[in-house]
Amino acid sequence: MKIFAVGMNYLMHTKELDGREYTPQEPVIFTKADSALLKDRKPFFVPDDMGRIDYEAEIVVRICRLGKAIPERFAHRYYDAVTIGLDFTAREMQAKARIEGLPWTICKGFDGSAIIGEWLPLSDNIQSLHFHLDKNGQTVQQGFSGDMLFKVDEIISYLSRYFTLKTGDLLFTGTPSGVGPVAVGDLLEGFIEDRRVLECQCK
Repeated sequence: MKIFAVGMNYLMHTKELDGREYTPQEPVIFTKADSALLKDRKPFFVPDDMGRIDYEAEIVVRICRLGKAIPERFAHRYYDAVTIGLDFTAREMQAKARIEGLPWTICKGFDGSAIIGEWLPLSDNIQSLHFHLDKNGQTVQQGFSGDMLFKVDEIISYLSRYFTLKTGDLLFTGTPSGVGPVAVGDLLEGFIEDRRVLECQCK
C-alpha cells in the first residue's frame, strides 16, 4: 500500500504558505510511509521533538484497481471511495527543507501523520464535494474539491506515468487554506458535505 499526496493544490493555500498566489506547472507529489497511516479513530500522539505540527484536511480517494500509464479520460475507473484525511506536517521542519531544497520525507511522512476517516462510496462527481474540518467544535478549514488546481483524474494519470497504482493505494489530494497547529487535547472532526467521516483526538 502506497500513500501519495499532492502539495500546493489550492490557490489560497499557496498564498498562506508563501504570501503569493501561484500555480505549479505540474502536480507537486510526495509520499508518506505506510507507518504514517492512522484510521479507525485512533488518537494522534503529537510529537514533542518536531516543533509545530499543523493539520491539513483534504479529500482522499482510494485506488481500486491496478493501473499504469492511465489516460486521463479513464482515470475515474481507478478509484471507488472517498473520505477526509489529515496530512499532519512538521511545519518548521518543512520550511527549513524548502529553503534548503531538501526532501519533505520526514516532515510529511513521520509515523501517524496520515489520518483517514470513514470511506464513502463515490456517488457524486469527485470535483463537486464540499468539505470542512472542525477543531474543538469550531470550523477552521473549508474546501470545495472543484477548486483543486489539478483535478483528481489529472493527478491519477500523472502519477501512473511513474508509479504502478495498486488496489488499496491512497491519494491525498491537497489542502485548502486555513491550516494551523495542533496541541495535546485538541479534537479534530472532518466532514464531507454535512456528514462527519473523521474524528481524531490529539494526545
